[in-house]
Amino acid sequence: MRRLEITAADPTMPYARRALLWIEGGLNKFFGHDLNPFYYLGALGFYLFWIVLVSGTYIYAFYKTGIELSYPSVEYITHEQWYLGGVMRSLHRYASDALILVMALHMLREYILGRFRGARWFAWVTGVLLIWPIYAAGINGYWMVWDTLAQYTTVTTVEWLDWLPIFSESLSRSFITQEVLNDRFFTLISFAHVTIPLFILFLLWVHIMRISNPVVNPKKILAVGMLLTLVVLALVKPVLSQGAADMSIEPRNLEIDWFYLFIYPLLGVWSAGQVWAFVIGLSLLLVVLPWLPSRFKQIPVAQVNLADCSGCRLCVADCPYEAVVMRPRSDGMHFQEEAVVVADRCVSCGICTGACPSSNPFRSEDNYVSGIEMPSLQLSSLRAAMMSDMARLKGDARVMVFGCDNAANIEDLRSENVCVLSLPCIAMLPPSFVEYALHERKVDGVFITGCRDGDCYHRLGVQWTTKRVLAEREPRLRGRADRTRIRQFWAASADSRELFSEVESFRSSLLDLAGHHATKNNAEK
Repeated sequence: MRRLEITAADPTMPYARRALLWIEGGLNKFFGHDLNPFYYLGALGFYLFWIVLVSGTYIYAFYKTGIELSYPSVEYITHEQWYLGGVMRSLHRYASDALILVMALHMLREYILGRFRGARWFAWVTGVLLIWPIYAAGINGYWMVWDTLAQYTTVTTVEWLDWLPIFSESLSRSFITQEVLNDRFFTLISFAHVTIPLFILFLLWVHIMRISNPVVNPKKILAVGMLLTLVVLALVKPVLSQGAADMSIEPRNLEIDWFYLFIYPLLGVWSAGQVWAFVIGLSLLLVVLPWLPSRFKQIPVAQVNLADCSGCRLCVADCPYEAVVMRPRSDGMHFQEEAVVVADRCVSCGICTGACPSSNPFRSEDNYVSGIEMPSLQLSSLRAAMMSDMARLKGDARVMVFGCDNAANIEDLRSENVCVLSLPCIAMLPPSFVEYALHERKVDGVFITGCRDGDCYHRLGVQWTTKRVLAEREPRLRGRADRTRIRQFWAASADSRELFSEVESFRSSLLDLAGHHATKNNAEK
């Protein structure tokens, strides 16, 4: 039986996930698993933020603050210094738009994949909180140009704010009328445009503070490709102002940036109160989403067994969510430290169990335990299930398949020649289990599968498993294991057909290997 983590209760979710995997599968064929942009949406968001910051800093160096100075200074940057300043302005705009697109795709993808509930609520909520300052900085940036679009958005924003019962008098009459508008307003928005990104940077740090080994930089080729695309777009279609603002004339025929300013046309259709209800309601819905009812429940979190914990720190190093920490020993043993599970950070992936050196199935105890285990998936039970399943195999090229609950359903592979064991994450598999399955030819080969390469549901599971099998990371698969009888293939639920073909190919290679050994033995005789 596959053990599912908590996922969204939305009945359309399976269809959405299927569509997402299909799209990502197509991108994999074009970009390859290593450069699929959908696998780096979070990192691309960081990267675009830095592009916005650097290009904005350059523009700000030539920007002049003042009611009579702002628009001419932007025009100078755009036209007189088009070869660099103009490009920087366009780059600033397009990178800002791309940031919104990447942010929206990142949130939608995490929602579809169910990566927002349980212990993951913190990253989700802090990500939602980033939306407001990012939009505030973007809209504020349009005001600094002080063209007709800036005039329209400024007046509309102030009128929208006037609906809130928090101001003693109308802002639109006391702040931005032709009579009272002065340089103080531009000093204020200029200051805001500098300080808001600093707050965004702080929130970005908070967003990833509970994540171990966060990916904040996309692959170099992907980063260069993104930058070149934005530069080409800046050269082909440079960003231009829409005429100097004139408070005595109502702006018309404006070109709206739908990434940042989509709310403004809505204010022309709905009342200010209705738009506030929409914006605040949507924000609150996104914030509470992790706690809405769900069809599935998370399995119990990991548990430390002190008698078998040596304080080696491997579980701490491998946990993707910083859910395992080290503290001074509490049981009086000679080890100095012990592992402790932070329950509200644990997502029950089991990666810590796979990292524990005491998760060794060769141990002679009838009911052996590991230093850290999943209470509902104890290793003694997994070993017993694996042994029972391997004992029923018949014929040649018998294969033990280890898989992941969040990837392709390996139950479909079960046959008289193939037995399976699915885990919450493939990195829950101790490398010694692979050696144990091959020991004394209990099976002829071991097949390891899990989420698509570069897109592990638990972020690091595929990476850690690969390194352990290659003996590049502790606990490692020992050299005495015959690696010609081990194969890895990473497949999502949309790749079931490819997975089946790969298993059959592996079985064929095992038959060829058996024939080769038989021929060699006969020749030696």
